[in-house]
Order: sequence, then C-alpha cells, then structure tokens
Amino acid sequence: MAKKQTIKINHIAKMEGHTGFVAHILDGKVIKAKVATIEGARLIEGVLIGRHYQEAPMITGRICGVCPIVHFLSSIQAIEKAFNVKVTEQTVILRKMIEWAQIIHSHALHLFFLSLPDFFDIENDLNFIKKYPKETEATIRVRQFAIDLAKVIGGRTIMPVNLEVGGFKRLPDILEIQKLIKNYNSLMEDALLLGKFTRNLKIPKFKRETEFVALYNQNEYEVLKGDIKTFNGKAYKIKDFYNQIEELHQRFDKIVRTNYLGEPYFVGALARVMVNFDLLNPQAKKLWKSSGIKIPTYNTFHNVFAQAVEIVHSVEEIKMLTKCLGKMDQKQLKVKYTPKAGEGYGACEAPRGLLIDYYKFDKNGIIKDVNIITPTAQFLANLDADLKEYLPSFYKQPITKRRKKIRTLIRAYDPCISCATH
Repeated sequence: MAKKQTIKINHIAKMEGHTGFVAHILDGKVIKAKVATIEGARLIEGVLIGRHYQEAPMITGRICGVCPIVHFLSSIQAIEKAFNVKVTEQTVILRKMIEWAQIIHSHALHLFFLSLPDFFDIENDLNFIKKYPKETEATIRVRQFAIDLAKVIGGRTIMPVNLEVGGFKRLPDILEIQKLIKNYNSLMEDALLLGKFTRNLKIPKFKRETEFVALYNQNEYEVLKGDIKTFNGKAYKIKDFYNQIEELHQRFDKIVRTNYLGEPYFVGALARVMVNFDLLNPQAKKLWKSSGIKIPTYNTFHNVFAQAVEIVHSVEEIKMLTKCLGKMDQKQLKVKYTPKAGEGYGACEAPRGLLIDYYKFDKNGIIKDVNIITPTAQFLANLDADLKEYLPSFYKQPITKRRKKIRTLIRAYDPCISCATH
C-alpha cells in the first residue's frame, strides 16, 4: 500500500500578504509542493474597466503599500504608449530616481528585517537587531534616505501624488535632492556594510536551473524602460514578451501564475543581476565579484545577496542621476497630449521583479480592457518548482527544522501576495 504524507504550513509570517504552504509526498517522492494563497482576490482590474485613464495610476498604486511607485510608473508608461506620449529627459531621470529609491527601501526592509534572520536561525527579529546593532542602524539609515528621496520627488512615499501621465504635477526642489545626496560617502559605507554582511551568509546548497527574465538596455542597468531579455539571450519588445507568456489559473487559487514557453521562470533582483551583470555600477559589481559567486548561479537563495548588491548599485545610480539633472526646467514639467483609442504596454522593474501593464482605451480615454501581471505572479511557479526540488533533501527532518527550511526559501524570494492577488 502506498505511503502518503502531507506537509502543511498554515501561515508564512514575515512577508507581504497572507500565504501558506502544502506538499504531498507519495512513497518518498514529492508529488506536489505549492505556495497556498490565503489572501482573497481583490479584482483591481475589474474596478478599472469603464474608468477614465487618469484614475488608473491612482488605483493601481494602491495594489501594494510596499511598492506603490512602480505600479504608478508601469501604469503611466502603458497609458503613454497607448497615446504616443513622449516625455522629457528630465521626467525620465526623475522617474528613475524615485524608482531606485523604492528599490532601496523595499530591499532594505525585506533583506535585513524579514529574510536575513532566517539564515542565523533567529525567529524573533528583535533578537536579531540586538545581536547586530551596527548593521541594523546602517540599514535604517539607507532606507530612510530612500524614503526621504521618494517623498521629495513623489510628494509622499506611500501612494505618491506627484506622478502622472506626461510628467509631474509639480517639480521637486533640486536643492532638497542635492541635500540628501550630500552624505553620499557615509551612505555608501552603510550600503557596503549591509552588502558585506549579506555576502558572508551561510547559504544552503541548492541548484535548479531556470530562466532569468528582466528589463534590458544595452547602455545601463535598466529598471524603467527598455526591452525584456532572458539570460539565454532572447530579447523581446514588451508586447511580444506579453504574448509569449501563458497565464495559468488553477482551481481554487487566487493567483494567476505564469509560464514562459511552457516553463516557470524567475524575475527579481537575482534575475536582474544575471541578465545585466556587466551593467552594474563599479562598487556593486566589485561587491558581487568579492563573493566568488559565479554567473550564472541557479541557487535562488542568492536572491537575498542580489538585493544587497542592488542597494549599493542604487546609491551609486542616484548620485549619477542627480548630476544629470542640473537645474529644474519648469517648461519640462509635463508634455501636452491628446487621449485616443488604442492599446499600450508598460513594464518596469519592481523590487520583486518585472511588472507588466496592458491597457486598451476608447477614443475618450476610457479603459475598455486591462491586465496587470505582477512579479510575484510571474515567479510563483518557479518558487513552487524550487520547493518541489528542495524538499526531498530534508522532508524527513523534525517538523520545526523542516518548517524553517521551507520558510527560508519562500522568504528569500521576497513574495508579495497582495500584488499577486490584485
């Protein structure tokens, strides 16, 4: 008679949203391992149908309180594509700055306070903070810089009010931005301290080959514009990649997972580093090289170190972008445009990976169709595959140890269930 075993975790704490885990084992073989969504569907896309295009960014920005900025930007860029709006270079620079700021404050929160304690076998974050006060203070300072910068550019950090189609409602004060970046040297010291601390983690041995997907621009490490590229070298326009992926809705599941060419794939910090490694800024690239981790790495636990490397890269990038801004030109506040019938595709890199927006409008700019494919929805199938591959190495261990290993891998991905159940 076949021997059956079920492993179930009702709730995975210390991550955005509510989810659990379930696995079925038959005669020692893992038949199924899956992140089980607990959070209810929110039906944001249905809310958008029939609304005016100007409402879209304000609504999609409320999909997530951790990464609202990228939801604003991806929505805005999809609308601009549909209406053929060409924004100014000043607008592009400011958008990139606020996007990098969001990546810093999201990575710092997840990396240090949610994921890293797992690798030290510390359940209580307060104990982790007490044990590593210097690193804690450095992380808080870096994150506060990003929060302050996002507020200066966006009007506020959570649900920024200043971003809109065609540009900005008002321009930020360049002196305030320069004041924030004035402490660049100490800021970089803090970022590198966090990076080196993460570099020295004892990472579990694990390998499962997968495809990495990220935005790509041959001139820079892209988070805002560009094409979509796989690690294996295939490049797509946003529309073409959108048409290559398959959305899979499983019965009783609140999340629509995706496959690329019939297989799961990975998006996120590790995917960006794999696809764009040569375009990393000097300090970030040096940090990665000092780890000895070869390109590519198929150990997805390395996603946490990739986040640390991106924090260093982001600080470097913001400094360079500040120099490119010069004086604020009020004539470049916002370009004029006219709504028209059509469809548009937008894509940005959220902290957790590639975010894709699709909109279709009538001649008055009323939304007729919309589809939002979030990073977590894109990498969940890959996480399930990793869990299935990883579980046989420890499923016979005591329940407490087994649960810790499962949670560590899930949290290393930095999933956002709120985004995925939009």
